[in-house]
Amino acid sequence: MTKKKVRAQTPVCGNIDSYRFMEIVVQPSRDVDWQPSSGTVSCPDAAALTGGARQMRYLQWQAPDCTTPDHVVVCVHGLTRNGRDFDVLARQLAKTCTVIAVDVAGRGQSDWLANPDLYGVPLYVADHIHLLRHLHDKLSPRIIDWVGTSMGGLIGMGVASLPVAVLPMPIRRLVLNDVGPTLEFDALRRIGTYVGKSTSFPTVQAGADALWQVCKGFGPHTPEQWLALSAPMLNEQDGHYVAHYDPAIGLAFQSFDRPDAAALVEKGNQALWHAYDAITAQTLVIRGEESDLLTATTLTAMTQRGPRAKTYTVSGVGHAPTLIAADQREVVADFLLT
Repeated sequence: MTKKKVRAQTPVCGNIDSYRFMEIVVQPSRDVDWQPSSGTVSCPDAAALTGGARQMRYLQWQAPDCTTPDHVVVCVHGLTRNGRDFDVLARQLAKTCTVIAVDVAGRGQSDWLANPDLYGVPLYVADHIHLLRHLHDKLSPRIIDWVGTSMGGLIGMGVASLPVAVLPMPIRRLVLNDVGPTLEFDALRRIGTYVGKSTSFPTVQAGADALWQVCKGFGPHTPEQWLALSAPMLNEQDGHYVAHYDPAIGLAFQSFDRPDAAALVEKGNQALWHAYDAITAQTLVIRGEESDLLTATTLTAMTQRGPRAKTYTVSGVGHAPTLIAADQREVVADFLLT
């Protein structure tokens, strides 16, 4: 008889001082005298693995001299990542607006799900509706914008496509970073080769090196930038380092060898196009020129239907741009702030 493996959420190690490492390494000229605050929102639509009310955690970035704090930008990360991906972009934007960088369920410091079968965009959309209501009550925003990388973009499409009556206020502007309504089957199968695999590393540097092997599509980074970007994706456990997410988020990717897998992906793409066509928010799509998830053909179609998106293509990058390079940050800032 095979013994069933028991899932257990590992305690989070580290503290707010780690933000200084990210900022000093990636942007040494930036002022690092202030740090983000941390917040949580209760998400009752699925139970937490640890029992009790499930919490989704976020970082709130707002510079002391922020000029328009009632302009809120919600930033949502990709499949295996967490809200720390937006540290550099958030610090830049936070001089003008309030940035909320989320750890989606099962990632970073957010609770894991008791039922791993519920990991997926429908639940994530429900969680982020709770987040928007929470932010509406807490911050009284005048504007809410959205920046979503890969999975975070899919969540954003889902939220932005909903009737206005469902949301506390509509999404004004939407940035989709290397994702669209057609998800390429081969790219999803590639992602499935590494997501959720149980691997540990003796050092943070070893973990960063391993992440580079599966994330080369992120494009050029200095070794210092890559280490800073990778460190928050790892969590110390019993003297070694493991991925900072619930391995069960990869369960859905174990079915890509099924005979009907491609047909199921195509059915999902049809639903995504239906959602995209319902979006009224002004939309910008950023694409890595070498992306295998978002093709140039899909990008063109996104300019011709639904919100008729503006586009920006990043040369020398695949899936997905990290929004750390100056040109990537500037195109986002220009779209959101002008």
